[in-house]
Amino acid sequence: MGGGERIEENPPHLVVVRSFAIDPYEVTVERFSKFIEETKHRTEAEKWGWSGVFDIQKQDWKPVNGATFKEVAGPGSKPSAPNDPVTHVSYNDAEAFCSWAKGRLPTEAEWEYAARGGREGEIYPWGNQLRPDGKPAANWWQGVFPSKLTKEDGFLSRAPVGRFKPNRYGLYDMIGNVWEWNADWFDAGYYSKSPVDNPKGPAQGKDRVMRGGSWMCSENFCRNFRNAARSFAAPDSGLDNLGFRCAYDVP
Repeated sequence: MGGGERIEENPPHLVVVRSFAIDPYEVTVERFSKFIEETKHRTEAEKWGWSGVFDIQKQDWKPVNGATFKEVAGPGSKPSAPNDPVTHVSYNDAEAFCSWAKGRLPTEAEWEYAARGGREGEIYPWGNQLRPDGKPAANWWQGVFPSKLTKEDGFLSRAPVGRFKPNRYGLYDMIGNVWEWNADWFDAGYYSKSPVDNPKGPAQGKDRVMRGGSWMCSENFCRNFRNAARSFAAPDSGLDNLGFRCAYDVP
């Protein structure tokens, strides 16, 4: 596990994870909507009345009143498509969904194991080349962030789930599209003290781990479209490039 470009991605260390299952796709708007319908859950973005949206034209983040998983850019914007990855969901919203789905959020160790798809030591789920066969293998920002977006991969921002080839474990969009919440508290120095057996992160913390990068990661900025890349956010954060998938215990 680990062994990436940044200090918090090191040192590389041996990890053993117990058998688990994980969603092949990021949780979609359609699937999340069923959870909302059945449980009457209100997302934290809905409770606050706003959420974070990246304005591609103005090249900056802004708080948008009324931005939710249904209307990602705010009221009156194009409604989210059923097969889009759900966004504007906090860690707490994601945890509630996974509990309803008889699962849980994956640990950081489980997430990286799943993302690598059996390719130990390689940079991306598909190997060491960012553009295998000369084409993007995931949804990330092609061009110069934030001023130039070429849409080489065919998408302006989020892509419907499953539009790129899966890794060797049959998992889609582990890299790019939207960041994914993990169960662990974030600690930049955790890898130097991580247990080998089924690590679950620090016992406490301020922020939760996010993995996988998003459509906003580019070669000149972020570069978190890598297996080992780590980031974090406050548990109550809601953003238009942040979603999740669930993991499940296997008897």
